[in-house]
Amino acid sequence: MNFKFHRRLLLSALVSSLCTRAHSQHQLEFERPPIDYHQQPTTNLVTQLQEKILTGQVQLDFHHSRGYLDSLLQQLEISETTQSLVYSKSSVQLRRISPARPRAMYFNENAYVAWVRGGDVLEMIVSDPQLGPVFYTLQQRQVSVPHFQRDRGQCLQCHANHRTKQVPGPVVRSLFTGSDGLPVFHLGNFVSDHSSPFSQRWGGYYVTGSHGSQLHMGNIPIDRDEPHESINYESGANISDLSPLVNTDPYLTSHSDIVALMVLGHQTQMQNLITRARYEEIRGKHYDTTFRSTQEVPGNYTRRRVARAAEELLTYMLFVNEYQLHSPVSGTSGFTEQFSARGPRDPQGRSLYQLDLKTRLFRYPLSYMVYTAGYRQLPPMTRRHLAHRLQQVLTAKSSQDKFAHLGLDDRRVLLEILRATAPELIESR
Repeated sequence: MNFKFHRRLLLSALVSSLCTRAHSQHQLEFERPPIDYHQQPTTNLVTQLQEKILTGQVQLDFHHSRGYLDSLLQQLEISETTQSLVYSKSSVQLRRISPARPRAMYFNENAYVAWVRGGDVLEMIVSDPQLGPVFYTLQQRQVSVPHFQRDRGQCLQCHANHRTKQVPGPVVRSLFTGSDGLPVFHLGNFVSDHSSPFSQRWGGYYVTGSHGSQLHMGNIPIDRDEPHESINYESGANISDLSPLVNTDPYLTSHSDIVALMVLGHQTQMQNLITRARYEEIRGKHYDTTFRSTQEVPGNYTRRRVARAAEELLTYMLFVNEYQLHSPVSGTSGFTEQFSARGPRDPQGRSLYQLDLKTRLFRYPLSYMVYTAGYRQLPPMTRRHLAHRLQQVLTAKSSQDKFAHLGLDDRRVLLEILRATAPELIESR
């Protein structure tokens, strides 16, 4: 057998086995009652769109080379400026992915769509207010009535482990990636979110935009035999034009915007923490019902696990431990302007969607994901805990606490924005 081909087979098997082991360790935690993930009915953007297709209210148009991608993004209200190009073979369609044919991902607060050139399916993750992220595929062949297929476990092999907070969910992984697109696992890998240093972000991704002296892992397919220390990270830095690296003509845009990638990293782990908080309260109540004779008042065990998950969510959504930018960051696709223009605004015109990009990601450091149905429909104990703690943190008279990165002015402004745009999310006084 050809040595290079044999090595590809071994590495492909390694990718599969790593995902499978993670799945086998954790699948029963949410596939059995009380979560019963695969058996519960879903109500989300995809199920609503499917109903509209079946009743003739909506028709998905089929593009000659991108299939249903363009039309699906339009229906889900996902902007092409969110395009992220991934050349690592880290998808179920890995055989069609390479540095010359990267996978394209698009997102908004409620949905993620991935397209592979020549792929059999579009891959989707959609937020369901009751279940959290649900995985779907759509066949890339033209039919009169397209049908979305709900995943029954294959996607969870890689999307339900410690990287996703032990719940089904999206994740942005940073992988040292060879020129063939295969991850080089012995060099390590990272999960990217807003706390990650740039030096651990976007391995296996194309990245467009400026970021000064902050070096990342993107744009650098590596020689798997070279030592880690010899990788030239500067060669992938501050790139605004991908044409020397890849032909982007088949894609919706020529960008893989650094700011969109930063927002994506924040959002994916925020999504997972919301799901985890939901599951923890459901499990706690199930424990009370099963093992306690009186269910009027939650037991200490339930209160502790609810408080622990809610506190982790609160810490993340208020950007504790955020990586501090030491150079301004600028994107290339128009994502920054489009994203910053969104969202409910207070009377002063301030919004949680406004980006900073000078010293931190957001101008007002409280996650915009608090506006999503998944957050708003958290179970009651978790909602009350978060509302009480948000009120407590944002009205504190001193900033000498674990949220010390928020000055008193930051807290006052965040409180004013919430009171104007979502008063139900904070405890009323």
